[in-house]
Amino acid sequence: MSFHDHSHHEEPQRSGFLTSRAGLVLIGFLIIAGALLFTEHRAHVLGLLIWLPLLACPLMHLFMHGGHGGHGGHGGQGGGAGKE
Repeated sequence: MSFHDHSHHEEPQRSGFLTSRAGLVLIGFLIIAGALLFTEHRAHVLGLLIWLPLLACPLMHLFMHGGHGGHGGHGGQGGGAGKE
C-alpha cells in the first residue's frame, strides 16, 4: 500500500459575486444612487411618513385578527338556551 499526500493540491477558493470587483462596483453604485435619490426626494419620502399610522390600522386588523370570520368562540358550542 502506498500513501499519497495530496495536501499540496489545493482547490482555488471561489468567491461570490458581491466580493468580486464587479460586485463591489455595483454595491458602491447602489449606495451612491440611493443617497442621491434620498437627498433629492427627501420631502416626498418624509411627507408620506405621516400616513403610516393610518395605513397600519387596517394592516394590523387583517394580520392580528386573521381577517373577518376568523374570530373564534362566537356562536359557541355550549348548551345554550333553546338548543334542544
